[in-house]
Amino acid sequence: MGRLGSRRAFLKSSTVGGVVVGADLGLFSGLPRVAAADAQLKQGVQFHEQVEPLVRLIEDTQRKDLLERIADRIRGGASYQQVLAALLLAGIRNVQPRPSVGFKFHCVLVVNSCHLASLAGPDEDRWLPIFWALDYFKSSQADESERSGWHMQAVNESQVPSATHCVQEFRDAMEGWDVEKADAATAGLVRALGAHQVFQEFARYAARDYRSIGHKAIYLANAWRTLQVIGWEHAEPVMRSLAFALLNHSGEPNPAESDLAADRPWRENQRLLARIPAEWLDGKQDPAVARQLFAAFRGGTPSDAAEVAAAALEGGVGPQTLWDGVFVGAGELLMRQPGIIGLHGLTTANAMHFLYQAASGNRLRQRILLQACSFNPMFRQDALDRGKLSDVLIDDIPGAEASAQGQQSIVEALADISGDRMRAAAKVQAYLNAGGSGTEFVDAARRVLFAKGRDAHDYKFASAVLEDYYHVSPAWRNQFLATSVFHLRGSGHPDSGLVERTRAAFS
Repeated sequence: MGRLGSRRAFLKSSTVGGVVVGADLGLFSGLPRVAAADAQLKQGVQFHEQVEPLVRLIEDTQRKDLLERIADRIRGGASYQQVLAALLLAGIRNVQPRPSVGFKFHCVLVVNSCHLASLAGPDEDRWLPIFWALDYFKSSQADESERSGWHMQAVNESQVPSATHCVQEFRDAMEGWDVEKADAATAGLVRALGAHQVFQEFARYAARDYRSIGHKAIYLANAWRTLQVIGWEHAEPVMRSLAFALLNHSGEPNPAESDLAADRPWRENQRLLARIPAEWLDGKQDPAVARQLFAAFRGGTPSDAAEVAAAALEGGVGPQTLWDGVFVGAGELLMRQPGIIGLHGLTTANAMHFLYQAASGNRLRQRILLQACSFNPMFRQDALDRGKLSDVLIDDIPGAEASAQGQQSIVEALADISGDRMRAAAKVQAYLNAGGSGTEFVDAARRVLFAKGRDAHDYKFASAVLEDYYHVSPAWRNQFLATSVFHLRGSGHPDSGLVERTRAAFS
């Protein structure tokens, strides 16, 4: 059986350290059948005919009934990809990335994170993150309905540029921060170009400014990854929503005509590119440079951090060392101030790394790398604006000897997360330093997430940081994973309630 498992194996009872993270709910016994929704939208964007009825079902069903109705569609043959597509598109059509690319819009941003959790989890749990996201969408839909009643409208076809002109029209619109022009140009872009060409165009703009604390880069990375699963035929509305998000600058003058702090590093980093040698990808690893980046992140400016990175590349240090600095430095900030800013430093680093890996062209990749370095001091400043940072640094995680071996060490660490995160960090690091398996800890942490995740940030953070464990060099990997406990859910945290709601819905 594949990683996604059979539809019959939704939830089986399993434990992590005595914590029940699933239960046999009898999901498909005695459920009413749901006929295909045949009502049509009178206006607004519509989706591919195979997924539109499922989107309408998600939109129109009351929250208290949705899980049961979707389970019935799965029983009737709806595939994982169709449910995932409908979940994403329902968010796209009903929730706008304004006034910020965050808050209620997390119902869209979190879809890929839930998919990654599902994919990496055990077969019997593979639907649980997706059902959590379905329920979460309903709260976001209600929030948008109460705030604005917004729905994505059909594109203005008279303004869609030809295949010959769509690229230039798109670039002009994005450079000028022109929302209406960008919307039509995006439709032309998706219709005329291949998927990877469209991605490259968007990658030029997703990391150019710091507004919404990294959510613009996160949106491109997550939307692109989800489209690889659900199919490019759904791309046009997704990319239109993305263009709308990337042009968000609420309450400010037009950035094209201003010199605003959020935009400055992208322009300044452009000037550093000439110093990077042609053989930059062949550079050596140097942990000392990572430490230089930590110093810039702790007390320097975005320009200081980018200068350290550019000088290192110029001197023959490879990009992996810089990414080590970005990831571990972001983990240190989270440790110094657990909370919303620190966790977004890590989720943004994850997105920037994905854009770096997927982008074509050395100059764009180099610019994204420098921008990732520049972002870390900006996160630090935002954290300081919220309160004091602790004095603890990455090398100050208390030393500890593993008090248990193997699986029991993981059990103890997961329990400590709920009461004393520093003690949990010490235990995770001791376990890994003693030769313990990081993969086993990652798998166990995901299982706890399935039972304890209550917020979009729980899923976004866990999917990002547990993935990035494998993107960090072995020299820094153990310390990086130890910092993850400052936002991971622990086995002592309260259950999300989803399992009980599911039990009640399917009893």
